[in-house]
Amino acid sequence: MNTSSNSYRSTRSGGLGLSSPWIITLLIFWLFPLGYSLILSFTDYHLLARDVSWLGLENYRTLLADPAFLQALKNTLIFTIGTIPITQIIALSLALLVNRSFRGRSFFRSAFFVPSVTSMVVVALVFTNLYGRGGYILALAQLVGLNPPANGFLLDSSTALYSIMAMDIWMASGYYMLLALAGLKSIPDELYEAADIHGAGPWRRFFSITLPLLRPMILFSLVINGIKSLQVFVEIFVMTKGKYGTATGVYDVYTRGLERFEFGEASAAAYMLFVIIAFFSAAQFWLMRKRKAAL
Repeated sequence: MNTSSNSYRSTRSGGLGLSSPWIITLLIFWLFPLGYSLILSFTDYHLLARDVSWLGLENYRTLLADPAFLQALKNTLIFTIGTIPITQIIALSLALLVNRSFRGRSFFRSAFFVPSVTSMVVVALVFTNLYGRGGYILALAQLVGLNPPANGFLLDSSTALYSIMAMDIWMASGYYMLLALAGLKSIPDELYEAADIHGAGPWRRFFSITLPLLRPMILFSLVINGIKSLQVFVEIFVMTKGKYGTATGVYDVYTRGLERFEFGEASAAAYMLFVIIAFFSAAQFWLMRKRKAAL
């Protein structure tokens, strides 16, 4: 009995020792900053002055009355709601396309996936030139008879945010295509063979077999795509610096904290964005479970 107990304690101590670097990293670089920023969100803290005063919920009230912060949240929601459905539809369509057997299938799979693993900064810089005056996208729009902004798509408040959204859709579709393709590969061929025997057409097979069995993958894609979209920052920082109506929630946190050094308001804004992301993710899980229970 004592031998067994000592062996268990030794194994447990060894496991804690091996995992201690990760635990220490988690405490120092994740949990401590989270807790400290929560405290800062209730204070008036200026880094340069090093003056701290307790404000309670005043920072949150200030943010809810700040038109710039509310507009940033609105832009974030527009970005999220506008990109997620289109990205998922394109990704699923591409997955269905490259799941078929044809010559050059591996090439097209790679070609569709490459943008999603390319550096966001590089892609943003390329599209900044494409959207700018004299860029190919501007020239193409003029060629087909459209009337694009004279100074480029990113220097006009009516097109800047939507142009960044289009770039994000183009870049992200390949990644979610790969997830959808993995889901398609997990569907047994016997189900499609049985459907063919019963005379089911392509659309019937898609809505009765493919789509229901892809729901776990679709839920996963919606959640991670939603979190990513609500945290959009790099595209905004590189392409417009938050100008022309493109400032988002995370970019607002950046400007308050690292440009204006208002760490109290920046922390409060970050936690409000955290609550929105948590609510958005929970709502997606709830809707998918409700639809699954209704079947």
